[in-house]
Amino acid sequence: MTRHLSLSSSSAPTIRLRRLARALAVAGVVSTVAVAIAQESFVVRDIRVEGLQRTDPGTVFNYLGVKVGDRFDQAAASKAIKTLFETGFFKDVRVEAQEGVLIVTVVERPTVASIDIVGAKEFDKDTLKKALRDAGLSEGRILDRTVLDRAEQEIKKQYLSRGRYDVDVTTTLTPLERNRTGISIEVKEGEVARIESINIIGANAVAEKVLLDQMQLSRGGWFSWYTKDDQYSKQKLQADLEAIRAYYTNRGHLEFNVESTQVSLSPDKSQVYITINISEGAKFSIAGVTLSGELLLPEAELRSLIPVRTGDVFNRTRLADGAKAISDRLGREGYAFANVNTVPEIDREKQTVAFNYVIDPGRRVYVRRINIAGNVQTRDEVIRREMRQLEASWYDQAKIQRSKVRLDRLGFFEEVTMDNQAVAAVNDQVDIDVTVKEKNTGSINAGAGYSSAEKLVLSASMSQNNVLGTGNALAIQVNTSRASKTAVLGYTNPYFTPDGVSRSVDIYRRTYDPTSTGGGSYILSTYGAGTRFGIPISETDSVSAGLSAENSRLTLTPGISPQRFFDYTKEFGTNTNTYKLQSGWARDSRDSIEYPTRGWLQSIGVEATLPVTKVKYYKFNYQGQYFVPIYAGLVYGVNIEAGYGNGYGGASLPFFQNYYGGGVGSVRTYDTNSLGPKEAVTTTTRNPDGTETSTTRYNGSAIGGRRKFTINNELLFPFPGTKNDKSVRGSVFFDAGQVYDKGDPLQKDNERVHLSAGVAIAWKSPIGALKFSYGLPLGKKPDDRIQRFQFQVGTLF
Repeated sequence: MTRHLSLSSSSAPTIRLRRLARALAVAGVVSTVAVAIAQESFVVRDIRVEGLQRTDPGTVFNYLGVKVGDRFDQAAASKAIKTLFETGFFKDVRVEAQEGVLIVTVVERPTVASIDIVGAKEFDKDTLKKALRDAGLSEGRILDRTVLDRAEQEIKKQYLSRGRYDVDVTTTLTPLERNRTGISIEVKEGEVARIESINIIGANAVAEKVLLDQMQLSRGGWFSWYTKDDQYSKQKLQADLEAIRAYYTNRGHLEFNVESTQVSLSPDKSQVYITINISEGAKFSIAGVTLSGELLLPEAELRSLIPVRTGDVFNRTRLADGAKAISDRLGREGYAFANVNTVPEIDREKQTVAFNYVIDPGRRVYVRRINIAGNVQTRDEVIRREMRQLEASWYDQAKIQRSKVRLDRLGFFEEVTMDNQAVAAVNDQVDIDVTVKEKNTGSINAGAGYSSAEKLVLSASMSQNNVLGTGNALAIQVNTSRASKTAVLGYTNPYFTPDGVSRSVDIYRRTYDPTSTGGGSYILSTYGAGTRFGIPISETDSVSAGLSAENSRLTLTPGISPQRFFDYTKEFGTNTNTYKLQSGWARDSRDSIEYPTRGWLQSIGVEATLPVTKVKYYKFNYQGQYFVPIYAGLVYGVNIEAGYGNGYGGASLPFFQNYYGGGVGSVRTYDTNSLGPKEAVTTTTRNPDGTETSTTRYNGSAIGGRRKFTINNELLFPFPGTKNDKSVRGSVFFDAGQVYDKGDPLQKDNERVHLSAGVAIAWKSPIGALKFSYGLPLGKKPDDRIQRFQFQVGTLF
């Protein structure tokens, strides 16, 4: 006799349960059938599983919950079927009994054989497939309709984040042999929805345009194709609301509030309309500032940290800065969990507010352990050696902040975070969790560019700034342009000694032909090697010393190269060996290398050939940069450079070691290497009486000089249309500089100070850092060589 123990709402002897949801829907019928069949329960003599193709029988036995010798009834059947369905392995389960043998027949769900995405242009297919994997759908997995639906929603979510609200995703399943399924996902991307309008209702004290300027989102501008600021994002809107709140609360509006926001789409989903309702509230001033709680430091010192004074207009940021400054100061004394709250006392009638800084320093703690996470490639010791906070010492907030700065400046990590974790059951210890997110530190590049001075520039390089996670740097670089060809192999160990003394080794080959850039008519071929040591003397200061040896070959062209070049070769020859000693000092307190807004960078360098060489000279160089924020994103920056060189022991400074000026990186608007003394040019004219008159003017090619100075003043600002995008920066500049030699009166006009002013753009583009400038010369002379528009790959100055 065959007993059919299955779930049914009909009189059929065998019913298949296709979905667990359907089983739950007929739960009432199950109980009725179970009662009827419970009278026919039996003892299981054997269990047989049929229909398996990929799934191991042991998996079915494990989930079945029944073994030989157990008594089996309708309740056990219901539970077994439900459990097997919940595994997600099967789309059909049938349980039968035949002469005491329990027969479990299953139909397995198909596996995903392939996933093909059609029509996706906004994202590459690998990005979308990663999103599908995160949603649980990938090749080789069992097909689950619920997971498939979730994957479709994930793709839509990706497109919605790009402002494509009209996206349509259609999935087609194609059955294949061996119980497999091919999935085809067709994406109709639709058009990007652009912000059509942003309305701010309730703005009375502040013009709406001013508030719109505080927002990342906008109706679009010149750089919207790059910044995407005309594409709506919920996260961007929340940030913009906080920016508006900060604008008001930093100008006295203590009770400012965002009442509501509405975001709507046009019927065709191509336009976005944003409405923000605000309540400005009254404008408050500070009635007084008091301190209370446990004052561990002198009250006068704590008050000096608070930038808020009686009578000031209420400013939320300055108020918070005061609390943070007090907390950080206590952190330097070991109080890691100091809590500083500002309690307001509001007088709405007088529109004043008094604040009480309530200080709770907590217990003084020391650092038990520093835990490092996220460093897959970089070794622990590379991170630990940058830590200024040590284990088993008192907690010091200043040292922790400095440690973070040092890790950021390594250039190995996209992000560095440091969190304090209290040690369980101990109230005077803390662990510091250092979490880093690594980025690629190696690169292989080949490219071409164009410079207003060098013309076509070809380059290729391979570098690894974190070799095998050791923090050491290895670089091979090749550059070629109209004026120079360079090949360099360099290796740097930043911790040659445990104390942080660095060592760099370079091998190089250079060929320099300055004819095309106005620097002279010669070819200088140099190859050499050198080593340098850097010695840190403080957190911001370091000194360096190095020695190099090089061979130089000078090639001149008769009839073109000046006579003074040939005079040099008569004295020293065309092939010389030199040994140079270099030393220097540097101080860098800038807050950022790529986008500085405050701080100093200063360096002094000295190089001199050793007396054992035939060519004897020395050079002194100074560079100083200073940045200071002014207001609302405006930053003033100044760059000062000066140099002096000469020979010693009766020798003169080699002409190819002269200083040159003009162009990007020097005094902009003037042609590259065009400043300073120039070659004498003699012209002969025949007079009507047959005689000849010779005239000599110093307006030929620049010959350089032994002294130079350059001053670059810039007012830096976010480029219009990019708002807070730091990759593009504009500036207004005023440059001054000159190159001097011997002070020849005949070169007076050439050795005057050259001035220029203009505008510039610095762009950290996908192909590298670019800088463009357009300027006007101030006090131009007839022989000045002007190049108003200039550009090249370079740094800030």
